[in-house]
Amino acid sequence: MNESHNIRIKEIRPINIEGGFLVDGFPSIGFTSAIATESLIHTSQFELGGIIDSDIFPPVSIIKDGVPNYPTRIFVNEDLKVAVFSSYLTLHESLHRTMARQMLDWAKKHKLSLVVSSIAVKTAKEEKQEVAAGSTDSAKAKLKEAGFSVLQHGTIPGIPGALLNEGLLNNQDVVVILFNAKDTGPDFKASVDLCMAMAKLVPGISCNIESLLKDAETAEKDIKETEQEAKHLRDSMYR
Repeated sequence: MNESHNIRIKEIRPINIEGGFLVDGFPSIGFTSAIATESLIHTSQFELGGIIDSDIFPPVSIIKDGVPNYPTRIFVNEDLKVAVFSSYLTLHESLHRTMARQMLDWAKKHKLSLVVSSIAVKTAKEEKQEVAAGSTDSAKAKLKEAGFSVLQHGTIPGIPGALLNEGLLNNQDVVVILFNAKDTGPDFKASVDLCMAMAKLVPGISCNIESLLKDAETAEKDIKETEQEAKHLRDSMYR
């Protein structure tokens, strides 16, 4: 298997969001990141702009209103200059670095100014100030300007960690928001908090709380169903 793992990004319409933002919506630890970005797509009027696929992804189709959908898609709002990489699949860890590189290559191709990711952390107490990590000095400056505390010491795994490392090497601005999440069960509060944090970094993002909670519940159900259906396929593929 080659280094690219044959992950393909196919745009299905022209995309013009130069100078804008890319939001990473892949599930990492738990589903909060995926739920928050899925809700964001519905709240802020995004349109389907492309799909992400690979021969080594579990073959799953998401049926919505009778229409088949790829489980990993790109949604775009050209008015806000924002794209979201949205996924109902939890990628195997062997794909995290490759997916991060693909994401940053796509951001560079479209001349985007910032890539925004997120990761759940388990803490006993609520942080008074929102915390995030940045890949470059300019990314850290953007965080401070938005009112975030910049993480000085810690470990960030998965696609968010790979985005930070690759962003550092390629001098691309990447930020990873750290949010508190519960150990078990749905965490709609975390989804709301994460959406509000993203709104501080991405101008124009809408976080309608009532709509967000409703969409989050639906999104969580869809994502968990997809994860369950894909689990036995993924397990057999990666043995």
